[in-house]
Amino acid sequence: MEMPEQPRSRRQTRAAILTHLLQSGGSFRPPLAKAVRLSEASLSRILFDLKAEGLIEEVRRPAPYVGGPTGLVSLDGAVALAAVELTAQWLSIGVGGFSGELHYTERLPLPKGPTVETVGRVFREAMTLLRDWTRRRRITLSQIGVSIPGLGRLTAAGNPIIPCDARGIGDMIGEQFANVPLEFTNSVVAHATFHRCRTEGYPFSGTHLFVFVSHGVAGAWMDDPTEADAFQPVELGHMVFGPEGPRCRCGHHGCVEAYTSLPALAELLGVSEAEFLQLGSDWVHAIPLSTRVRQELRRRLFRLGLAIGNTLNVKPCGGVAISGWPSLLGDDDRNAIIDGIDACLLGGRTLARVSIAFVPSSTGNDPQAALAFAAFCLASRGGLPATSTEAA
Repeated sequence: MEMPEQPRSRRQTRAAILTHLLQSGGSFRPPLAKAVRLSEASLSRILFDLKAEGLIEEVRRPAPYVGGPTGLVSLDGAVALAAVELTAQWLSIGVGGFSGELHYTERLPLPKGPTVETVGRVFREAMTLLRDWTRRRRITLSQIGVSIPGLGRLTAAGNPIIPCDARGIGDMIGEQFANVPLEFTNSVVAHATFHRCRTEGYPFSGTHLFVFVSHGVAGAWMDDPTEADAFQPVELGHMVFGPEGPRCRCGHHGCVEAYTSLPALAELLGVSEAEFLQLGSDWVHAIPLSTRVRQELRRRLFRLGLAIGNTLNVKPCGGVAISGWPSLLGDDDRNAIIDGIDACLLGGRTLARVSIAFVPSSTGNDPQAALAFAAFCLASRGGLPATSTEAA
């Protein structure tokens, strides 16, 4: 993990420790102290507090070398987190821990032609199920994470993907789970968090751009996880490449999303969206591609690459992680994205020193992404109460 800046406050110090443990899965004290730039004495004092608060545990493990440490520090598995994830098909809820293991899950289907009112009713039903399940087991939640597609600056004018009243939903959850910290995020940030914290061998540790290609196309700037604005969504899917192009759900024509989203891909392959979604990741083997369809697919991937390159022109960074259905393709098809990036990135990838990596698709794993986001929220707050001035 890339060395963070020297923590400037108690919250940041605690957040540096907890987020490192979240991403690493556990660490012995000497490498943990080095990673967060603390003396072992200072680290010991903070670990004592975190243990007392039930946020971490230390178990004996064989020493990594002769005379080495035997206490492995990890996040406490007893901490309970709630995940709420809205997708195009259903609302998923779950309760799990820091490790990503889910102890309870439910999926409630969305009505056909959803409205703000009908989606609100599904949320209320889901929160009642969640409340009853936790009460029966006397489980106290430490954090609730909610992922909603399209949440962002456009939400005030009506969610462009799934109609819902995020503020009203937040008030309703707050009524049912008083005093439990609650955070909302965009789906792309939730999936970016999932990959950074859960994907083994995730290719980047420093600042980079995460691109998620699913029902929508979006990006997120990934920065130091101890910072409050570590993940910032980017609406690169709505770059317009031609007013004569297909209509996008945002209302414009010719957006990159209208060419490369899952619904657009299903239409190109000649199958219904429902059938395509039922296939999941198996579509790449189940649906043969004609020469014409493959050529068109690569043209669309080239447009996606142009959108990514344009984003990097605005805000350069050293790496791009691409997740979603393009990660299922072979190198010959993926190269169309890289060609698109090279075609518009100033100086090309070589001069700009940009590394491109494809990471597994996380579409359909809900509510895992929302659970990872809930864990990140608690860790990046340093485990402090949401109402404390330090956490703020």
